[in-house]
Amino acid sequence: MNATGYFTHKDCWKHEMGAGHPECPARLDAIEDWLLATGVKDALDVREAPQASTSEIELAHGRMMIAALRGLSDQLVDDIQAGGPSHAQIDPDTLMNVHTWDAALRAAGAALAATDSVMAGEMENAFCAVRPPGHHACRDQAMGFCFFNNVAIAARYALERHGLKRVAIVDFDVHHGNGTEDILQGDKRVLMVSFFQHPFYPHSGADHAAPNMLNLPVPAYTKGMDVRELIEMMWIPRLEQFKPEMIFISAGFDAHRDDDLGQMGLVEQDYAWITQRIKDVAKRHAKGRIVSLLEGGYNLQALARSVEAHVRVLADL
Repeated sequence: MNATGYFTHKDCWKHEMGAGHPECPARLDAIEDWLLATGVKDALDVREAPQASTSEIELAHGRMMIAALRGLSDQLVDDIQAGGPSHAQIDPDTLMNVHTWDAALRAAGAALAATDSVMAGEMENAFCAVRPPGHHACRDQAMGFCFFNNVAIAARYALERHGLKRVAIVDFDVHHGNGTEDILQGDKRVLMVSFFQHPFYPHSGADHAAPNMLNLPVPAYTKGMDVRELIEMMWIPRLEQFKPEMIFISAGFDAHRDDDLGQMGLVEQDYAWITQRIKDVAKRHAKGRIVSLLEGGYNLQALARSVEAHVRVLADL
């Protein structure tokens, strides 16, 4: 048995938001090519992501929002046939094309299939190489490159469908996971721990978090050793106290020092260290169960190397 699953789907490549957009299909190419070149992919249990159902998406999102996105997608097909625009705009940075709906269902579906496989003991943990990302998607609003909140859907799914009592979410993206917080704040079955650059998009997370949210806003140019110290002092004691039965990771790699969308100073070794610390907690309390989901990371080389570092630790390579 390969201890680590790798979930993706070709539909995740078809969603694109226009020429020059940083959240582009080439991100997945970079990851796949690098994992193949380094031999890491050979050690993984590679699976094709199914589509999440509407009822599964409703674990984290309101019906009106889901229906609105579906309607936009259908309208786009009609518009294109009539010679209209190829994209529908959600916010200044976020656009849909005719493939976005399917890609978003695959991204959420990957998270759910990974949760099922890990819960069934088919694999110890899993990484989902998916896009669009999810952690800015709020209960009733898509935003910030995100449509459905993959990690929040998966966390609720583990609680509701698998009967777990406590799950943790670890978010190490450079941006605050405002959508995840919006959906899960106040849910005592969930502990979310994160760090993020502040002040920075989406300009949230620094004030009055709910008791089940441990937010660590850090200034621009914070380096890996400082982040490690914060994790050791703040995250780890809370996670140990909470004793999660499963851990979900919002794995954004845009806090890397080479990533122009953020101004933090992490490197690959920091991601490996963070992953190991999460894994230690999972081994003690959660039978090793981790599902990690790709979020940000826009410098293609840094993204590929950071994912490799992350997955190597997950897979004990």
